Amino acid sequence: MKKAINVSPVILCGGTGSRLWPLSRSAYPKQFITLIGSESLFQQAVIRLRQLKTIDFNTNDTLVLTNEEHRFVVLEQLKKLNDTSAKVFLEPVGKNTAPALTIAAMLAQQDDKDPVLVVTPSDQIVRETDGFVKALSNCIKAANEESIVIMGITPDKTETGYGYIKHGLKAGQFNDFDVEQFIEKPSLEKAEQYVKSKDYLWNGGIFVVKASIWLNTIRSLSPDIFEATLNAFEKNIKDNQFIRPDKENFSKIPSESIDYAVIEKCNAAGIPLKVVPLNAGWSDLGSWDSLWSFEDKNEKGNVTHGDVVTEDTKDSFIHSTHRLVGAVGVKDIIIVETADAVLVANRNNSQGVKDIVNKLNSKKRTEGVYNSKVHRPWGWYMTIDEGKNFKVKRIQVNPGASLSLQKHSKRAEHWVVVKGTAKVENGDKEVVLTENESTFIPLGELHRLSNPMKIPLEIIEVQSGEYLGEDDIERIEDNYGRNTND
Repeated sequence: MKKAINVSPVILCGGTGSRLWPLSRSAYPKQFITLIGSESLFQQAVIRLRQLKTIDFNTNDTLVLTNEEHRFVVLEQLKKLNDTSAKVFLEPVGKNTAPALTIAAMLAQQDDKDPVLVVTPSDQIVRETDGFVKALSNCIKAANEESIVIMGITPDKTETGYGYIKHGLKAGQFNDFDVEQFIEKPSLEKAEQYVKSKDYLWNGGIFVVKASIWLNTIRSLSPDIFEATLNAFEKNIKDNQFIRPDKENFSKIPSESIDYAVIEKCNAAGIPLKVVPLNAGWSDLGSWDSLWSFEDKNEKGNVTHGDVVTEDTKDSFIHSTHRLVGAVGVKDIIIVETADAVLVANRNNSQGVKDIVNKLNSKKRTEGVYNSKVHRPWGWYMTIDEGKNFKVKRIQVNPGASLSLQKHSKRAEHWVVVKGTAKVENGDKEVVLTENESTFIPLGELHRLSNPMKIPLEIIEVQSGEYLGEDDIERIEDNYGRNTND
């Protein structure tokens, strides 16, 4: 009986998703947003890789590589999938995908194993899961034969924003083809030729490789990345589900993608490199136009979400989050409404949304970074009104969760419970409040808000004072190991 292949799923969960602003912000990027279906893109990636357990593979716990800022969002979304065994590696600074995969390979070998790593971005979507799993199974089997394998996307249109892979004509045992050439983001004319020839696939950033093969290859082709990553990894610290590298050494790692650091050097170095085609309705949702292309449309070619009314409107994408959006006499338009920002763009220019985000960031405007709803490990808050010397927030605390024991030096707070039950520590007093009951937190008073029940707690918080910034928090105790501004 043939021995089952040992497989480790790896999800790369970085990136800012600036092309899907204003829904996606760097503090809560597109992989965590529910755009299609009932789960976020990150959760869908986890679910897709879980399907490997239905095939004859020994599938290890999922490893998620993300940054410090998003650690609690990752845990919360894993929890909603009832996945408490996944491991989360926290990057103190972004260093692109080659160091991330190197870290994953080093972690995979800690238990004296040499699994096949299945490495996928967290912000893609696939319409046909069965087709994806079948192609991925072929990738795993080919990688187990000591090759580095890329899952290549069968083009369904002319696209200049992707890298192209030219493959050989003869398929191997696992529908795998030799990789002959890489072309990075070709001209429109070239892209049209590639799609017509059917000898080219898109590089979707999905890689399958044995841990030992990857480490040997990057040590050979990019030794500076390997050595710097090893130095950071050797001093890693485990904190429950979190794994943290040495921050000082990690910051010294060269920032490089998997493609540039290794993949595009393999042919010249004589390292076996294969590609397996995927034709299963894949998209990286890299723009509002790509989301419009992926989704089902009505008889006039429109995709609408939320409270939307249209008249004489065609081939448009309209998304309403909070308010009624009306559109009259427009075509090929993107309209996205959120609580604090509205985007209006020509669908054919939707890649340029990132330029709006760059302008917001250059002006130090918070709309490029934060949503009006700010997620925290205990729940979330949303600013619903503010003015001189006051701010009003809606706050939700998850069941069993609590905020830090803290105090403020520049503001006082009024809390009104609108749903659920609140346990409030206020100085040397502790009270329990239910719906329609309230309390006052004086300036400088030590306090903590907790939800002791099994349903969410919602309160309205009214802040008053000379300064109302989020950095006016002095944490005394915190269940989540956060710093003052975290």
